[in-house]
Amino acid sequence: MSYMNLTETFWNTKYKNNDIGWDLGAVSPPLKTYIDQLTNKDLRILIPGGGNSHEAEYLHRNGFKNVYVIDISVIALDNLKHRVPTFPLEHIINKDFFDLDLIFDIIIEQTFFCAISPCLRPEYVKKTKALLVPKGKVVGLLFNVPLHKDHPPFGGHKDEYHSYFKDHFNIQLMEAAYNSHESREGRELFFKIQKH
Repeated sequence: MSYMNLTETFWNTKYKNNDIGWDLGAVSPPLKTYIDQLTNKDLRILIPGGGNSHEAEYLHRNGFKNVYVIDISVIALDNLKHRVPTFPLEHIINKDFFDLDLIFDIIIEQTFFCAISPCLRPEYVKKTKALLVPKGKVVGLLFNVPLHKDHPPFGGHKDEYHSYFKDHFNIQLMEAAYNSHESREGRELFFKIQKH
């Protein structure tokens, strides 16, 4: 498969066929730990490529008022709408992440970076920076293993990720996650980077 085939149809088919092995079915433990220490419920938070959006559901149920999910798959977003009917519909965006034009305090990274074509990683860095307020943060998880070369999820390693982000963000943390879900144990980096 070429990277160019990672289209809306590709992702809708994945969700329709329940071919979503990356989906933990619940909020990821490292992200739950991070969310649990946030005190400002008014933060504008984006989850790109949110899929079934367990993190968005967790944030919403814990009183965060400005949580946004963007995904190219309408099926994934319909799953969120069905599961969490009180989630604001105007915060559920069926669009390509790279076409988004809003501003956020935090972007939560959960499997999106590894789902896009690796050739788009420099564009991801520029786009996340553009979507953040000054001193805004990207926080989340990256796979610290090679994984696949011809289809998602695409892996990588700490040195590679560092090289993408170092000129655009202050890298506050990028270390092996100590509390990964058992299915991802020893394979994830937890990272927190802040816009210059």
